[in-house]
Formats: sequence, structure tokens, C-alpha cells
Amino acid sequence: MIYEALQIISEQLDKYLSDAGLNNLVVLENIGLLESADENAENLKGKVVLTLLNLEEEPALKNLPNFKVKNGTTEYKNPPVHLNLYLLISANCDKYDKSLRCISKTIQFFQGKKVFTSTNTVYNRTNVAFDVLDYFKFNLELYTLSLEELNYVWGTLGGRQLPSVIYKIQLIEIEQDIKLAASGVITHIGGDLNDINQ
Repeated sequence: MIYEALQIISEQLDKYLSDAGLNNLVVLENIGLLESADENAENLKGKVVLTLLNLEEEPALKNLPNFKVKNGTTEYKNPPVHLNLYLLISANCDKYDKSLRCISKTIQFFQGKKVFTSTNTVYNRTNVAFDVLDYFKFNLELYTLSLEELNYVWGTLGGRQLPSVIYKIQLIEIEQDIKLAASGVITHIGGDLNDINQ
């Protein structure tokens, strides 16, 4: 679901920027390749680049029980992993003013649409990765780093700092459909109750 969420965001942002007159800009790629001799570095020129910076498990949802009652049987599974993703959106346009416009429009887009669900989002359903994608819901919030932290991020990514913004994508759920156990549903409690005073 990590790739799927980032691809959906990429498609949605690209459409929004295209509607604003900034055509065919968004790519899902590692911005750290920009200063390298990698063949993908050429694809980053003149683009708005979406890069996954980090992910973390949401600890508050880690120990919830996971079971379903289906056809009179209780099915038990491991709890799903809930992740928060940190997405760096960098504008590597040919002119600095265009990069600033792209970042401004990006912030404007996510201010208008913070929650993405399978019902409020149009995405390319012909993509093979989306074959098993039935329902999704995640939300984005602006994530601000200090200047020192930002310096570390860009130092790790290879140096040159670009106009950018970071968003935290909350609660991407990853679950494999494997049953651990199944049992009948408890419908009543039997036995005799005795008065403890006797």
C-alpha cells in the first residue's frame, strides 16, 4: 500500500498542477539521484519530485486485537501494521520562480484535499498495482522541520537544497490475509451458578 498511496498522490497532484498550467511535472522518484550519474537523474530535470523520506509504525494501534466474525466462525489474524509516511515534495524546475509556484500550488492542493479515500479519489485503476486495492483512506498534514533537521535531510540526499515541502501521510494500513486460527462464536455461557454464602 506504500507504493499505491504515493502513486495516487502523484497522479492527483500532477492533475492539479496541469490544471493550473504547470503541465507534466510530477514524478515519483528518489530526489537523492539528482546529483548522481544514475540514468534516472535525467528524468528529474524540470520536475516536481515525490520522494519517500521515512516511515514509522503508529504505536497507538500496534496492539489492537484483530478478528472477524464470518458465517458463525471467529477468524483471528495478526493485527495490521499502521504506518505514517514522510513524503518530501521537491521542485526541480528550470527556473526558480517556477519551482516556487509549484511548491505554492502543492501546498494549496493539499490544503484543499487532506483526506484521500477510494470514494473521493479518481486514480488510474488500470495500473497493475491497484488490482487488489478495494478500499483505502489516508490523510496528509504539513510536517515542518527545523533548519538543522532540514540541513540533515538534504545532506543525506546528496547536497543541493531545492524548494520543497514535507507531508506526513497518516495511517497506511498493511495487512496480509493469513488466518492464524478460527473458532466458533461464543453465543452463551453455560453452567450452574452457586451462592457463595452457602
